[in-house]
Amino acid sequence: MRYNQCIFAILLFSQILNGQQISINGSIWDAQSLMEISFAAIEIEGTSLKVNTDKKGRFEIITTLKGEFILSVKAKEYRVKRLPIDISINELKLGRILIEKDISIDQNDILITLNDSQISDGELEGGSLGMLTATRDIFLNRAAFDFGQVFFKVRGYDSRNGNVLINGVLMNKLRDGRPQWNNWGGLNDVLRNQDFYLGLQASPYRFGGLLGVTNIDTRPSGLRPGFRFSGSFSNRTYSGRIMASYTSKRNKSNFAYSLAASRRWAKEGFINGTLYDAFSIYAALEYQFNTNNNLLFTGILSSNRRGSSSAITEEVYQLAGNRYNPYWGFQNGNYRNSRERKIMEPIIMLNYFGKYGKLVINTGLSYQFGNFSKSRIGYFNAPNPEPTYYRYLPSFYINSPIGANFLNADLAKKAFLLKPQLDWENLYSANSINSANGMATYVLYDDTIKDEQLTLNTNFNIKPNEVISIDMNLSFRNTNSNNFAKINDLLGADYHADIDPFSNTRNNVNGQLEKGKGDIFNYNYTFNYQEFDVFAQMSIVKSNWNFFVAANHTNLRYQRNGYFLNERFPENSMGKSNPVQFSNYAIKGGFTYKLNGRQWISTNGMLLNRAPLVVNTFINPRENNAIVPNLNNEKITSVDINYFTRFPNIIGRLTCFYTRFQKLTDINFFFVNAGVGSDFVQEVITNLDKLNMGIELGLSYQLSSSVNLSAAFALGKFIFASDPNLAINFDTSENSEDIISIEGTKDLGIAEIKNYKLPTGPQTALSLGVDYRDPKYWWISAKINYLSDNYTSISTIRRTQSFYLNPDTAQPFDNATPANVARILKQNPMDDIYLLNLVGGKSWLLNGKYLSVFVSINNVFDTDFRTGGYEQNRNGNYGQFVKDNLSGSPSFGPKYWFGYGRTYFLNLAISF
Repeated sequence: MRYNQCIFAILLFSQILNGQQISINGSIWDAQSLMEISFAAIEIEGTSLKVNTDKKGRFEIITTLKGEFILSVKAKEYRVKRLPIDISINELKLGRILIEKDISIDQNDILITLNDSQISDGELEGGSLGMLTATRDIFLNRAAFDFGQVFFKVRGYDSRNGNVLINGVLMNKLRDGRPQWNNWGGLNDVLRNQDFYLGLQASPYRFGGLLGVTNIDTRPSGLRPGFRFSGSFSNRTYSGRIMASYTSKRNKSNFAYSLAASRRWAKEGFINGTLYDAFSIYAALEYQFNTNNNLLFTGILSSNRRGSSSAITEEVYQLAGNRYNPYWGFQNGNYRNSRERKIMEPIIMLNYFGKYGKLVINTGLSYQFGNFSKSRIGYFNAPNPEPTYYRYLPSFYINSPIGANFLNADLAKKAFLLKPQLDWENLYSANSINSANGMATYVLYDDTIKDEQLTLNTNFNIKPNEVISIDMNLSFRNTNSNNFAKINDLLGADYHADIDPFSNTRNNVNGQLEKGKGDIFNYNYTFNYQEFDVFAQMSIVKSNWNFFVAANHTNLRYQRNGYFLNERFPENSMGKSNPVQFSNYAIKGGFTYKLNGRQWISTNGMLLNRAPLVVNTFINPRENNAIVPNLNNEKITSVDINYFTRFPNIIGRLTCFYTRFQKLTDINFFFVNAGVGSDFVQEVITNLDKLNMGIELGLSYQLSSSVNLSAAFALGKFIFASDPNLAINFDTSENSEDIISIEGTKDLGIAEIKNYKLPTGPQTALSLGVDYRDPKYWWISAKINYLSDNYTSISTIRRTQSFYLNPDTAQPFDNATPANVARILKQNPMDDIYLLNLVGGKSWLLNGKYLSVFVSINNVFDTDFRTGGYEQNRNGNYGQFVKDNLSGSPSFGPKYWFGYGRTYFLNLAISF
């Protein structure tokens, strides 16, 4: 009897629950073609309820929720549609929902507007901004497409702090921690399928960094089948581009594939003499064993050759303008740039995707190889050939220690204006003078990095129920990075003598002294990196709150192997160094509380220990195995608080963030006239802290069905947060161990840089925008942008006590009081910037083919502005600095990078 009563009670309770369940259903269609859209994502915002449409575009959500919510519809290459719904009856029939093609995705193709000269070494192709194209977040999109013109960094972070993955495999380089966007540039059409996880949010792929995680999925099954062709014209980095891609439907043999190719070129970009020559080829083949098991092969080959440009002083800017570039000149009537970057690092990847009940697995094997080189002119016992060398400019004669010579200054000005570019014919002539013995005075050579990297990666995602999910990742990376200088062109000479001109010593005692074209000279060594990474994460999703906690452990090993026996360092230049090993941990967590279906708040925190980069571990790896003494792990502490709102007409996010970097190490190379002497030095900065804190706001208001208003605002405080220690090292030292000897080191003590601003781009940014979208499928938008609080990079050595010392007497200069030094070393921001950007486009559907046109005009009023810069280190003592600045036109004043003036981008595309 009791058994029957229990069965009856269970059935009755089940009927009660069933009675509370509500069905929300409908179908998703293309507004122009009236075709069903399969695999569109339907989500009730602020909840975990999410489904995908079937092959006929239909969907159904079963829920027990009641009240007012926002239903969002997302499909690849379509605009997000947001519908207010009131769940109060047993069934909510939404019928046919029409969504429009988003031709503004072509805006992603023009994200890269920065020239190599405007970004720090290695931070190619847009730096941290590239990963932001994967999100529809209002603020981040504005940061990428508008603030990015002025070298804006989100929250002041370097791109090292964001992870970029392809099919779950990490693409950040072990050398500098940054993703190299050039490795897959020009393949926008087949790399649009991206998942982005903002900041400290939970990511199912990896632990991530301060900038979050971007995963690019190359599976053909995730792309819309068909053909797409586009052509572009621009006056920015490149002048022309063509792209073509094709994705097949899955055939009866369960194969699907994608093919893509692109070509980009320019005789010169916006900056004079900056050639651009790039092509990319892509192939992906997917085989589906069954609905739960897929095998994917991906191959990417991208070659990029581009001419670089230089930061210039205010004096040079006044003489030649913001498009001036000293690195190029004419040779036989053709442009020739002495500073070319060439990169070709193919990627081959094999992935297995499997689903076993509640377990999802992605295992990947990746192999990447290739070269990255940067050319430059080497000069040996000869004058610097660059036209902006300080001895060739008017300021050299005005600031002469024997008194100003205005006549010679005027002659120097006229000579510069007459021949402002690099004189290639003079280089050949100088080499021909040595024709008796054929030895080169000038050579063009390439600093080359030849990498081979093997990566093994496995990702596990387990969802035991609707509440709990568990994510895990195991990865191993092994990289061999050969670094060497190779002679590109002897410029008419017969050979180059491989001798250091400053010490008259051989760079390789065991090698041949005379070097010819294609020979390796100067330095030759290999870095080996090995990294093993383990990540685990648990997330809990409830109806009105979410929670996650994640942990990460990394083992990292560096080792240098020198192939040259350097005469200056006979005991530690050749052979393997002692291995440098690091073992680090990281934890993070986050909590989200949903005030209602339209508003929620979240907070996230992270503690991260990480190894210093290899470039900040070895003091001078080109010549020896010396390692920074008492090397520390870096420590990062970060927290953010976020408020999200999702009303029918208003979408917004407000974030407050705080991040402290501790125990950083930084190494720089330069020539300095300091109070302790003059020489080419390696500057080693240790125990450096940085602080990044601020707020960011993104807001969008749908004024009507056609008009949308938007705003983005960022206010940051990015400063040095400690007074680090600074030491300089000289090439003339010799030592017998990996730690550099005291004879070759001068410890300059504390550098007083605390509270100086970091050179992270504008720390205040505001953008106001209006978009008009016509029912006839054309649209236009205007963005007004204001950017300020942008600072140059400071000379750290000037903030040490050595700056006070007279190198002739080793005593302080008479007027070098703390007040006078503070006054002349005061850090001032660059000028505020106002920019207007216009974008627009239109699409047509003709006989089943989509045609679209997209055009943008940036900096409509052709404003001159500085994007960044740095203080030169040359004047490293008070006396020289004051004398150089007396005239108001210093020879060694700050150097600046300048932004582009008025530029355009036009893209025409057809897809079917």
